[in-house]
Amino acid sequence: MQTLFSSTEEKGWLDRLRQAVRSTKEQLITRVEDIVEGRKEIDAALLEDLEAGLIGADLGVKTTGEVLEKIRQQVDRQTLKDPQGLKAALKQELLAVLDSVGAKVGPPDASPRVIFVVGVNGTGKTTSIGKLAYRLRKDGKQVLICAADTFRAAAVEQLEIWAKRIGSEMIRQKPGADPAAVVFDSLQAAIARKADCVIVDTAGRLHTKSNLMAELEKMKRTAAKLVAGAPHDVLLVIDATTGQNGLAQARVFTERVGVTGIILTKLDGTAKGGIALAIVRELGVPIQFVGTGETLDDLLPFHPKDFVESLFA
Repeated sequence: MQTLFSSTEEKGWLDRLRQAVRSTKEQLITRVEDIVEGRKEIDAALLEDLEAGLIGADLGVKTTGEVLEKIRQQVDRQTLKDPQGLKAALKQELLAVLDSVGAKVGPPDASPRVIFVVGVNGTGKTTSIGKLAYRLRKDGKQVLICAADTFRAAAVEQLEIWAKRIGSEMIRQKPGADPAAVVFDSLQAAIARKADCVIVDTAGRLHTKSNLMAELEKMKRTAAKLVAGAPHDVLLVIDATTGQNGLAQARVFTERVGVTGIILTKLDGTAKGGIALAIVRELGVPIQFVGTGETLDDLLPFHPKDFVESLFA
């Protein structure tokens, strides 16, 4: 994905990331500092307090358990003795979790590059599409938007506003039309116009509805008939404030439609940004972008090192 989403970073983007994770930092890192204050040794009680802090930041029970096991191993080997060194050890382990999954990079020479954006209603999917299209436009890409959410007229109207705002063409059909047909028309148009990228908006389907999942799979098959290897990217939008419920959604989407990356929205609105680590560790899917606000520029590329550094800065 780096070959596609490679624009020069906006001035101050790291500061915006630090601001977005401020609540998570207060929930997790500040609590760790309180836990180790005055302690002379790393004992069972200290590790129990650390476990509660990690779970409270929404790392999840499984990811928390694995991180603590690594720290216990360091304590047992006596490579970690001083409670004051616990913060640095935790930083190292959190980064290791995020670095454990490499980016699922699509073919750089795909033309047009077909990007499916999926997720349930209310996660910020349509807004994320607008911001993503804006980033690509800034990179000089010709972007065509496919309005394949034909069940919600408001979704198409909102997407049309975004398309006009950023100067991208949008393909739509009448309400209730077959979404796969909209994909077909959009890709034909993209090929004819030599567009660089096609971003496909899909209905905000409930992850428990198997018929809607089947429809999404039909859309993927349609895309593959027109463009080799399409869709090249399937980005799942998850609302960071939903925590472990968002993880449950991600698991079903990953199993059924081959999610290649995550857009984690509303990171600035939660103290449980640890869900980022749970997503990566438990699903094996990398986070590509994080949403940190309402403006066009508030979709930041996700770099594990910068995320962890922002928590500990």
